[in-house]
Amino acid sequence: MILLDNRRVGNALGALACFAMLGYALYAEKVLGLAPCPLCMFQRVAILALGVVFVLAALHDAGRVGGRVYAALIVLAAGAAVAVAARHVYVQGLPPGLVPACGATLDFLLEAFPLLEVVRKVMTGGGECALVDWRFLGLSMPAWVLIAALVLGVHGAVLNGGARRELRRAEFAIR
Repeated sequence: MILLDNRRVGNALGALACFAMLGYALYAEKVLGLAPCPLCMFQRVAILALGVVFVLAALHDAGRVGGRVYAALIVLAAGAAVAVAARHVYVQGLPPGLVPACGATLDFLLEAFPLLEVVRKVMTGGGECALVDWRFLGLSMPAWVLIAALVLGVHGAVLNGGARRELRRAEFAIR
């Protein structure tokens, strides 16, 4: 348990989890032939951002205030991943008649529209985002991203936010 008490090690493990998720996403795309939809690409960006914040937190021996800043950044990045994954799960759960029509590719949208307009269009989710072509234990890939982002967000918040030290103080006072 001493190893997990170290904030820098815990942040490195969070970063490793994020990069493992991205590695599997690339494996699923390149080896399994699963084409990512626009919402999948946004989830990748959010998980990458989360991993980068974890790396920075692992490299920086931050004090109490710095740890809370990292906790807030981790919650922000994890929250973005949760929001996009939740939207994706929602789109995948729509009945066939209610699924929006397939839109333009993400590359085209980025060339033709301002970034905020692209985000708005992608978050409406097109027909390509409703396709479920991968499952593990009955859950789609976006559902697993949702779960992982929630777990990583809580992990980072507790690890860096100071709540862990307060819990340990309370535990010590009880003894």
